[in-house]
Amino acid sequence: MFESLSQRLSTTIERLRGRARLTDANIREALREVRIALLEADVALPVVQALIQRIQVRAVGQEVLKSLSPGQTLVKVVRDELTAVMGSVNTDLNLAAAPPAIVLMAGLQGAGKTTTVAKLARFLKDRRKKKVMVVSADVYRPAAIEQLRTLAEQVDVLFHPSTSDEDPVAIARGALDAAKKNFADVLLVDTAGRLAINAQMMDEIKRLHAALNPIETLFVVDAMTGQDAANTAKAFAEALPLTGVVLTKTDGDARGGAALSVRYITGRPIKFIGVSEKPDGLDAFHPDRIAQRILGMGDVLSLVEQVEQNVDKEKAQKLAEKVMKGKRFDMNDMRDQLQQMVSMGGLASLMDKLPGVGNLPDAVKSKVNDKEVHRMIAIVNSMTKKERRHPDLLNGSRRARVAKGSGTQPADVNRLLKQYMQMEKMMSKMGAGGMKGLMRQMGAAMKGMGGGGMPPGGLMR
Repeated sequence: MFESLSQRLSTTIERLRGRARLTDANIREALREVRIALLEADVALPVVQALIQRIQVRAVGQEVLKSLSPGQTLVKVVRDELTAVMGSVNTDLNLAAAPPAIVLMAGLQGAGKTTTVAKLARFLKDRRKKKVMVVSADVYRPAAIEQLRTLAEQVDVLFHPSTSDEDPVAIARGALDAAKKNFADVLLVDTAGRLAINAQMMDEIKRLHAALNPIETLFVVDAMTGQDAANTAKAFAEALPLTGVVLTKTDGDARGGAALSVRYITGRPIKFIGVSEKPDGLDAFHPDRIAQRILGMGDVLSLVEQVEQNVDKEKAQKLAEKVMKGKRFDMNDMRDQLQQMVSMGGLASLMDKLPGVGNLPDAVKSKVNDKEVHRMIAIVNSMTKKERRHPDLLNGSRRARVAKGSGTQPADVNRLLKQYMQMEKMMSKMGAGGMKGLMRQMGAAMKGMGGGGMPPGGLMR
């Protein structure tokens, strides 16, 4: 998300960052570029106008012109105003109600509402330690109820059964009774979507809202619809007492206009964003972190959280103990590290949160992909158990067999083994000299790389 906007803004802001002095003229020129970038990102026109005006008021005032580093101060102003237009801070779900806290999900058909219900259930179960029940009141879409049943099993939460010949309000009331009997903390209610806003749809969801009196009513909207996402959310907000918005499919949205428009247009906070199709592909929406990513500053806090949530701590501890005892780092260990990288969303997801990556040439960024990681895992899987424990056994004929078994070329196997030897050498240094040994090794590696890039045979090809 935000790739095109980030590139345009980063280029514009970078030209001003090093200026010892800013003038009204070059600030106006920069703001014109910012305006074009926002419009190209499909940000709603009223939002663009308000944002530019707020930046201009601060930029041509004493705050920037009298600053010792005006270029950097202007960057801060743009970041602050981007953050403000998206809602300033993360607005958490309000679950302060007598159990079960009811969350009603609304939205158009095709926005990803049912999968979002399952993702939110997983989020509340894993991160908030809540006992969650889900129910589908969508009696119109074929297989909607069965889809939610399957997803509930995948994320391991309670599912209340329903049928397409029941009344949606009766389904919801039955689910509420079941949630109470099962001592559920939260009840998530999936509702029917339509291809467009219509009176029948609104009447039904109003009846559901009146019957349940939910503590949270979330509107689920596809981020890829851009300005339409904000306008649709506004129509729902006028008909329902929405408490927040969930933006889905943000991983497929290179523009980001919806994220910048929804909060301003609807007055409702964006609470979550869907970042992948995986069951854990839902993140809390942090406007300040998103603003930093738009300006190419990265999102280190989200990266740390992502690592903490996805790293298998038990495996990491065992590997650390193994290395510190001087035992050899083998191919099984390397495969574990690669698989954990995949579980964290892959290289692209990690790179997206690193500062400065937005300024890298497209040719470099395009080479950082998960195909190489999956290829490496396939190569290791094609080895025998003995070969994984003792990679030195891999002579020419064995390498050819591994390449054939993994659908790769012998050169790919050789490249993997070279990377393995570099990792094994680094791990052995750590075992021999503790952290100091590891830091010395890393320092030497950086010198060998000329202070940047990746080691020879790395994932950038």
